[in-house]
This record gives sequence, C-alpha cells and structure tokens, in this order.
Amino acid sequence: MSNFLNKEERTKCWGARDDYWKCLSENAPQHSSTSGEKVPDACKKLRKLFETTCPRTWVKHFDRKRTYEQFKQKMEQGVDPLEEHTKESKK
Repeated sequence: MSNFLNKEERTKCWGARDDYWKCLSENAPQHSSTSGEKVPDACKKLRKLFETTCPRTWVKHFDRKRTYEQFKQKMEQGVDPLEEHTKESKK
C-alpha cells in the first residue's frame, strides 16, 4: 500500500485507527502496541482492519503516538512511568 492516500482512503484509515483505539480503551486501556504485547482478543479483527486499511508506516506511527499519549497522561498524573516499569520488571 502506498503512503500517498487519497482523501477517502485517509478517512478509512483514520476510522479504522479510531475504532481500534476505542476497542483498546474499553478492553485493555494499558495495552501498548509498541511493546510487543499481544492484541486483546476483543480487538484482533479491528487491529487487522487497521493494518490493512493504513500503510505500514502509518500504523507504526499511530502505535507510537498512542504509546506516547499514554506516557504523557501518566506524567501529568504524577506517575513516573520509568519507576513503574522498573517495579513491574522485578515481579
């Protein structure tokens, strides 16, 4: 798939992304696609649609964007994500 999408293709891509992110928010809010975690079963079909509707580079970009937004939220709440990660890796 080309990185150069027309308006209709971009709209479909963004819609697929939004549907997938909504599913994650409802079923696995802490899920991070950039960490290699398995996609929750409830969201697998939406992930596949997201991957087939958007160019691979866009999927990678949007995955990173969601992970960064989660990181920013934690920072705004006063949670140190690096400290939290260290605690989890010691379990």
